[in-house]
Amino acid sequence: MKVLITGASGFIGTALTEELRRGGHEPIPLVRGEPQKGARTWSVDGNRIDDDALDGIDAVVHLAGAPIGPWLTDAKRAEIMQSRRDGTRIISEAVAAAGPKVFVSASGKDYYGEAGDAELTESSPKGNGFLSDVVEVWEQETGPARAAGVRTALARTGLVIDASGGLMTERLFGIPGLNLLLPFKLGIGGPFGSGRQWWSWISLEDEIRAIVHCLVSDGIDGPVNLTAPNPVRHREFAKELGRALRRPAFFPLPGFALKAIVGPQFAEEAILVSNKVLPTKLLDSGFEFSHPDLRSALESTF
Repeated sequence: MKVLITGASGFIGTALTEELRRGGHEPIPLVRGEPQKGARTWSVDGNRIDDDALDGIDAVVHLAGAPIGPWLTDAKRAEIMQSRRDGTRIISEAVAAAGPKVFVSASGKDYYGEAGDAELTESSPKGNGFLSDVVEVWEQETGPARAAGVRTALARTGLVIDASGGLMTERLFGIPGLNLLLPFKLGIGGPFGSGRQWWSWISLEDEIRAIVHCLVSDGIDGPVNLTAPNPVRHREFAKELGRALRRPAFFPLPGFALKAIVGPQFAEEAILVSNKVLPTKLLDSGFEFSHPDLRSALESTF
């Protein structure tokens, strides 16, 4: 397939591009500004996409959006919401007009919000909070593609585990190397907050394989949870991370301290939140995880 990808140069997009090439597909980046050889262009700020951007395209993967990270200021929240709302609408309308076989649009497990110990599937209701609202808008903007009859998968991704990106390696205060993984590397890491919150994670390898699975599996439509089948409480996550790094991991980071480091809203909605998300659609469609358990995922990464 010829696969058009927004956000192709990002953490997920780079790995997806490599995997598609290995599988014999042709990834084509959709970029902003001057295109490189083989790329096509669009502009969210300019509310436009090249007329020929989807010519000959079999599938579209939409990953672009302002990064969600520490210290969610009013300006940052507005940027996050606008980039997902406007960008997804532009792509979705282009998909509706061109009619490729499939449209996979990034989404997030944040849709479910705080859910305690409840097991969450694709049919579970929306939660509360800013990030949950962002995901709702994000997914709603794929409406034109769905209305045009294009198979549309909404990839509700969990916490992606990899040494090169994801939540644990998010830069703090703009300082290279300063992130939530650093204390674990120094042997002073441990559970965040109470440690009882459920973390729904997925290895980068399985994340990419799951996106490709969504592209080629005709039966996958609508929301699909891209999370491993065995979510863990954060205290277990911290223990297994310390084991993988061969470092102790029993120094807890209290919730109030975490909020001071990353900001109250980001701490509450992205780190201290508890959501036990299960990949029901993936499993029902025959997808097999390379890393169904946390230990194997961390050992393959670190």
